[in-house]
Amino acid sequence: MNTKAAIKLLFLVLILLTFWRCSYTFTGASVPDHLSSIAIPLVEDRSGSAEPELQQTFTDFLEQKFLDDNTLQVRDKQNSDAVIECSITSLVDAPAAVSGSDLGEGISSRKITINVKVVYRDFVLRKTVWDRNFSNYGEYVNEGDIQTVRREAIEVAAEKLAEDILLAVVSNW
Repeated sequence: MNTKAAIKLLFLVLILLTFWRCSYTFTGASVPDHLSSIAIPLVEDRSGSAEPELQQTFTDFLEQKFLDDNTLQVRDKQNSDAVIECSITSLVDAPAAVSGSDLGEGISSRKITINVKVVYRDFVLRKTVWDRNFSNYGEYVNEGDIQTVRREAIEVAAEKLAEDILLAVVSNW
């Protein structure tokens, strides 16, 4: 392919990407017109993991995702049109990668997987919109300050889950 043809192809791809990006959005894709607000109560932790601050961390990420998205206003349960009720059902910390060395094999990284049951209820129509399970993960290197890197992996998993739940509410994914 000559240079002139490559430049034309690149220009065409850029134009197509620009139009595609401008016309495609998730926001408001499946939120009914009668819903304008949502309640996000404190997430329940039924995982038995005894992770300190897990409930609050996950709840904070979830609230922030909805605030940033701005499709639904976040309100208290008594003044909202809908609610998202979440229960953490499990938190699994498992080896993700094993490395070999002169000293033998060892676990070089670990994977934290959080599983959550979520119920999305419409208070206006007095019905359950959906009841789903979500799962996501974060990884950490098995060295250094393990408590800090493990907590960061939990936060990564919680933030990914919050994003997944937001997308399920606003775009029906």
